[in-house]
Amino acid sequence: MNIESKSIIADQVGKLVKMSDGDLVILHDISFELKHGESVAIIGASGSGKSTLLSLLAGLDVPSSGQIHLMGESLTLLDEDGRARLRGKSVGFVFQSFQLLPHLTAMENVMLPLEIAGGSQAKARLAAAQWLEKVGLAHRANHFPKTLSGGEQQRVALARAFINQPAILFADEPTGSLDEASGNRVIELLFELNRENSSTLVLVTHDPALAARCGRQLNLQGGRLV
Repeated sequence: MNIESKSIIADQVGKLVKMSDGDLVILHDISFELKHGESVAIIGASGSGKSTLLSLLAGLDVPSSGQIHLMGESLTLLDEDGRARLRGKSVGFVFQSFQLLPHLTAMENVMLPLEIAGGSQAKARLAAAQWLEKVGLAHRANHFPKTLSGGEQQRVALARAFINQPAILFADEPTGSLDEASGNRVIELLFELNRENSSTLVLVTHDPALAARCGRQLNLQGGRLV
């Protein structure tokens, strides 16, 4: 297995949670590989383990069994600080709930990843302005999230996710809170930015049309890959 040639490798990944009445198994022996630049949709009914798998792949949680390699590094062997470092270097996130900081403007929200990484404020502001232009929101740069529509907030979130030019983008129901027109615009933008940056795209969705846009689909049923 050539680890370096893959952006993500999941090898016999399992997740269980200890309950008072026994173990609850959420994921059973999940195995797959993704090449750099691939797009994949994780689909399945509610409760099938989709968001849990996404969380494990991103290093936000740790598996109970098996191994996950992200950009050639074993998440299993890294501690929490090591996983955070790897995410900061290689990963972007887009969530259904946008997760913008309400006290920051659109510009300041997009700048945040570069500032956290230690970049200068001037360079972060310039890059954020460019990304807001790309998502069609340059004219809303100084607006706070509460004054933006849902579709606009998700486009700000996309700009923030891509500003570090991540090798992998994880998206959890990115259109789940949007109306159809806003959702379609976000989908087009998501795949456009994905192509431009050659990022690996991993998204969880209930939307068949969105899943069909991806190169592959991983179907979970009862915590198993089918």
